[in-house]
Amino acid sequence: MRPPVQIWHPRQNLQCKGLHWNYSNNSSDDEVSGSNPLTPTKVEKIKFVILHTIGNFLILFALFGVVATFGPAIKSEVIFRLNNLRNVKYVVKGEEKAVPIAQKAFFGDYLGGNKVEVLSPVDTNFGLVIPRIAANAQVEENIDPANYEEYMTALQKGVAHAKGTAVPGQPGNIYLFAHSTDTFWNVGRYNAVFYLLKELQTGDEINLYYKGIRHKYSVLDKKIVEPSEVFYLTRQTPYEMLTLQTCWPPGTSLKRMLVFAKPVGN
Repeated sequence: MRPPVQIWHPRQNLQCKGLHWNYSNNSSDDEVSGSNPLTPTKVEKIKFVILHTIGNFLILFALFGVVATFGPAIKSEVIFRLNNLRNVKYVVKGEEKAVPIAQKAFFGDYLGGNKVEVLSPVDTNFGLVIPRIAANAQVEENIDPANYEEYMTALQKGVAHAKGTAVPGQPGNIYLFAHSTDTFWNVGRYNAVFYLLKELQTGDEINLYYKGIRHKYSVLDKKIVEPSEVFYLTRQTPYEMLTLQTCWPPGTSLKRMLVFAKPVGN
């Protein structure tokens, strides 16, 4: 009788023991169990979770940095635009009845607008109030614009008055500045007060308080100049005038934006 015929499988080894042939299956345990060799191991899963967590943290940290850096400037811009939409007018304390709302805005009543907000100066010894942009800041007097540490300290408190320039009520050029420093990440810390100077228009009101007396000015013009054009700082005038300076574009020291104003009545 002939021995039974068996079909050979590539994974099987044929072994001869005497007159008998034995078959052994060398298939791996993974194939038998049906597991996938590409399935992530426990270590790989842990690595993924760690990297994913670190990535999320870095993204949140970056977002926080942007908000902390530009938050004050962005806040000023948003409030300004929203108040225009709401038709909110700002006036200096004591002039509440002198500025009626001439025309109501369409969304004013719905957004709580169509009203007059009063600005009380934060410092009447030397302070600045600009109704159009709701600026209200203390002014640090006689600050050397060539002394970095001195003016940076002053700008953390408010606006700086350039040393050697005139003071309100006297003939000459009154020069006030609020830099955004030499690095963009300090824009919110130092430049928010004058961030909206770009929105001032001819005829807009600027108020300076000096030793308890209010001095009122009207915007004449504004221009963007190079940092090297120090003429506007050092010039002498036989008449009283006001110059406001900030960096341009905001958060850089590439150029300077200047706003010029004259005393009301002159």
